[in-house]
Amino acid sequence: MTIPAYSVLSVPQDLELQQEWDSPVWRQVPALTIAAFRPESSGHRPLTEVKLLAGPLSLHGFFRVRDRYVRCVHDRFQQPVYQDSCVEFFVQPKADAGYFNFEFNCGGTLLASYIVDPTRVENGFRDFSRLTGEQGSQLDIYHSLPAPVEPEISRDITWFIEFRLPFSLLEQYVGSLGEIRGQVWRANFYKCGDATSHPHWAAWSPVDALNFHLPRCFGRICF
Repeated sequence: MTIPAYSVLSVPQDLELQQEWDSPVWRQVPALTIAAFRPESSGHRPLTEVKLLAGPLSLHGFFRVRDRYVRCVHDRFQQPVYQDSCVEFFVQPKADAGYFNFEFNCGGTLLASYIVDPTRVENGFRDFSRLTGEQGSQLDIYHSLPAPVEPEISRDITWFIEFRLPFSLLEQYVGSLGEIRGQVWRANFYKCGDATSHPHWAAWSPVDALNFHLPRCFGRICF
């Protein structure tokens, strides 16, 4: 199986959140598509695209989701947002360290951890750390839909998540990242909605089981 790769363009200065997919700074950025749906999914196939940009101090990301059956009931940090209409970014900056999961529901609520051993155990994973509230607040997040979304929106709707992730937050777990330009990180992007009326599970780099926590299936992002 070919490992997907995405080239991350650079900008000379970190950005304020643009809140517009086609703003001048984002318009020329190529998008990847989250289109590898697990067979356990319902027939709903939302079209989810992602763009990334690297600034001197932060990684910037933008999701666009052309969706339906949209629901969002979790509104507190570290709640199980994957049950809602949700997009996710998993990233492993260093091959000899763990990876991060950043999960955003359509209302902008975040679930985030640093995971060294993703073997499932009763309280989560064999070796992992949940980001603290202070750490979670270091991400800037824009969401186009107000929260909560309940009852579910059954019509076609497009929603967006934009984020700014400081490299310094990643460095608290993996050590100095040095000059980002020229590096290749491992990553994956996901779309799900476990507790919506039409559950689905999709990845950018296909996963070989109904489990997003599979670093062996990550693709590459190239700076």
